[in-house]
Amino acid sequence: MPLTLKRRHGSPYWYLRGTIRGLVVDESTRTSDRKAAEEIRAIREAELLKRSVHGDSATRTFAEAALSYMETGGEGTHLAPILKAIGLKPLAAIGQAEIDALAKKLKPSAAPSTLNRHIYTPVAAVLHHAARKRWCEKPVIARPKEPKGRIRWVTHEEAERLIQAAAPHLRPLVVFLFSTGARISEALYLDWRDVDLERAHVVFPKTKNNEPRGVPLHPRAVAALSTLPHRDGAVFRRSLPTTLANGRTTPLGDPYEIREGGGGQIKTAWAGMIRRAGIDDFSPHDCRHTWATWHYQANRDLTALMELGGWKSAAMVMRYAHVNTSHLAGSIGEIWGKSGDRGHSGTIKPKHGAA
Repeated sequence: MPLTLKRRHGSPYWYLRGTIRGLVVDESTRTSDRKAAEEIRAIREAELLKRSVHGDSATRTFAEAALSYMETGGEGTHLAPILKAIGLKPLAAIGQAEIDALAKKLKPSAAPSTLNRHIYTPVAAVLHHAARKRWCEKPVIARPKEPKGRIRWVTHEEAERLIQAAAPHLRPLVVFLFSTGARISEALYLDWRDVDLERAHVVFPKTKNNEPRGVPLHPRAVAALSTLPHRDGAVFRRSLPTTLANGRTTPLGDPYEIREGGGGQIKTAWAGMIRRAGIDDFSPHDCRHTWATWHYQANRDLTALMELGGWKSAAMVMRYAHVNTSHLAGSIGEIWGKSGDRGHSGTIKPKHGAA
């Protein structure tokens, strides 16, 4: 029978009661206005009828699926702009073409890695959740192909050259990056409340993986941070106080503005540093690669490296085990023997009867 409006004892709201193609309905309209309730009844009845005929994917929207996804613990960090763009679309209307168009609209000039992180991954997560609830078919989504990640690292001697060539306000940041493996955004937006110099420890509350991460501070990093003249707010600033020729002191610089990725704010100072140090093709993120390479060389502990660096998979840290294999030189040397000559160069003869 069609849906009807009913009053319930003690409630000011109108309720929907009835059965649509075997589906029993008993739910509140959340309004006490009869005219508004009647409009809700008509819309809801049409929706349920359509869903009973064509399935959930024809009527369930992306917003419904996203809400359900987040209610079950799903990550919603990048979903806001996606919901604004396609939230009202039925799940059945969202396929490869729609996702590609969404990526082009929201991130027209973004790199493949950014598109995957901000568009394709969250959309796929919501659609896979909806598929598990049988609201839609399991999605098959092609993602932008990302170039193989490079690993650029410097030696300790080159790192010292960079530190010495850095501008005064940049030098503590460079030491910090080499000492902690922090991503540039984690460092630029670090607040003093997350730094404990006495305990030699730092916490990154907001990370790429959305999981807080703590890292012990090397004495070199503690010394560098101790030189900073302030102990509140943002740790790293655009400039440090300096004394002018007239004896006046300039104020502490502003914090870095929050940007996605975080690296553009130090572009000019960084370029000057690497030019003065005579080191080419070295970005702020390469400090993280350098720290990871140093850590593995010193400790040979991929588990510790994975935890301290905030990587979620062993595959991400295994590449640092393959970057520098100087510790395996001894094993290579044994191939030919210490002298490089085993004493003879015969042919290995097959056993009697062997082909």
